[in-house]
Amino acid sequence: MIIENELSNKIIGCAIEVHKQLGPGLLESAYKECLLHELLLHGLNIQKEKPMPIIYKDVKLDHGYRVDLLVENKVVIEIKTVEGFTDVHLAQVITYLKHGNYKLGLFLYFHVTTLPNGIKRVVL
Repeated sequence: MIIENELSNKIIGCAIEVHKQLGPGLLESAYKECLLHELLLHGLNIQKEKPMPIIYKDVKLDHGYRVDLLVENKVVIEIKTVEGFTDVHLAQVITYLKHGNYKLGLFLYFHVTTLPNGIKRVVL
């Protein structure tokens, strides 16, 4: 069984490869599809746009939230290409981790010249 740290290293390597090939400036959907393809090439189990229900007072509400990519049912990946990274983006990943009972999230911000500057690791 692959642990979260090993997974995050593989995911980051795949994301860097996608960014090298595409560069900045595309839509989130393009990066998501290419990263999905790259992760599948590495033999990883991926769920794309996994529904994330909200639990409110013990009631499960399907409100339309979706995790961009879930890797090996362990690591949440959120992809953004907006103009700047904000605390709200970080809070979104934390919320997904809490509601899905996951330990690790990667926020990948592709609107940078080099991707390592756009990676935020979130541990719950």
